[in-house]
Amino acid sequence: MSYLMERISTDILIAGGGVAGLTAAAAFGTAGFRVVIVDPTPPITTSDAAGADLRTTAFLQPAQQFLEAAGLWSKLAPYATPLQVMRIVDAGADAHVTRDFNAADISDKPFGWNLPNWLLRREMVARLVELPNVDFRPGTGFARMLARDAAAIVTLTDGSQVDARLVIGADGRGSAVRKAAGIDAKITRYGQKALTFAVTHDAPHDNVSTEVHRSGGPFTLVPLPDHEGRPCSAVVWMDRGTEVQRLAALTDDAFETAANDRSALLYGPLKLASRRSVWPIISQIADSLIAPRTALVAEAAHVMPPIGAQGLNMSLRDLACLLDLATAQPDQLGAPSMLDAYARKRHADIKLRVTGIDALNRASIAGSPVFQTLRSKGIEALYGVSPVRRTLMQLGLGAG
Repeated sequence: MSYLMERISTDILIAGGGVAGLTAAAAFGTAGFRVVIVDPTPPITTSDAAGADLRTTAFLQPAQQFLEAAGLWSKLAPYATPLQVMRIVDAGADAHVTRDFNAADISDKPFGWNLPNWLLRREMVARLVELPNVDFRPGTGFARMLARDAAAIVTLTDGSQVDARLVIGADGRGSAVRKAAGIDAKITRYGQKALTFAVTHDAPHDNVSTEVHRSGGPFTLVPLPDHEGRPCSAVVWMDRGTEVQRLAALTDDAFETAANDRSALLYGPLKLASRRSVWPIISQIADSLIAPRTALVAEAAHVMPPIGAQGLNMSLRDLACLLDLATAQPDQLGAPSMLDAYARKRHADIKLRVTGIDALNRASIAGSPVFQTLRSKGIEALYGVSPVRRTLMQLGLGAG
């Protein structure tokens, strides 16, 4: 179908067809709003296609509730692997320091559930097909916009236009919506990259997500369903950029040897179960979350290193906040009062969590023996004080 020279009116225009944008479309569509969602790149919904996102996302407890309200959780639950225990291992000390944070200490549910990103896109697209008030236009992107008092006039890359009461920028760290709104962003570069891949191993993961800390960055194993009858985990391996590029160029056998050394063989020998992908590691915060008729969410608003499963879960907190404001006063959708309330409610939480993850990442990068000792002692101290441990777990789940 061609949208050339078409002009329509809608409640919400969402730029970005990644996991955050698709979730936003499902959530607002389920709530009864008219939604147009665009992305210049159609979502890849199989694991073996070129360009497939082989990373995984851990949805924490509050995220599950939001996904359920959006009509998504019933589609995702059959593929979700529970994360019952968060294990932190400091392998840089003379003796390994290992501490477990068990969800049973604070809840009768797991901390969260892990799913592959390509599968999330598949099931989310299927949900949008069920919503007649959601118009998904893969292959069409956001080009520019002009904000008026009552709506924003958005021009798309195919020449069509959409009048939207609210424009949601969910189009990633290089957000075209953010740039069109004239909003800058502060970027922190760590000289790091991340390798993402899946492995099988001998020992069962027992629904334990394990972060192994040593100089350069964490090596994180997150539970996945069994692969070809063997226990399987997704891995995010962060290190200095030059080292990650060296590792990415190794043969499979040589890479497995390096991964086994880095994992401290906690799960036994690791065997590659997917190809390897490389991703840059930065922190980034937009100077503002709002502009006239515009709200930024997810990586358009904030980016952080993949530590503690905070990234997408923070994005869903953005969406939950926006949705609460929109449903409380639908007549104020996109109005200054709604946008000001969104910025006020989200600013402190975003700053706190980005700053916290930044500090954790810098501690993990530290390679000197002094910093390694401080890191391991810090893990022991935080774990040893029960109220502190419980508070950390509750913060990890998104309690503010």
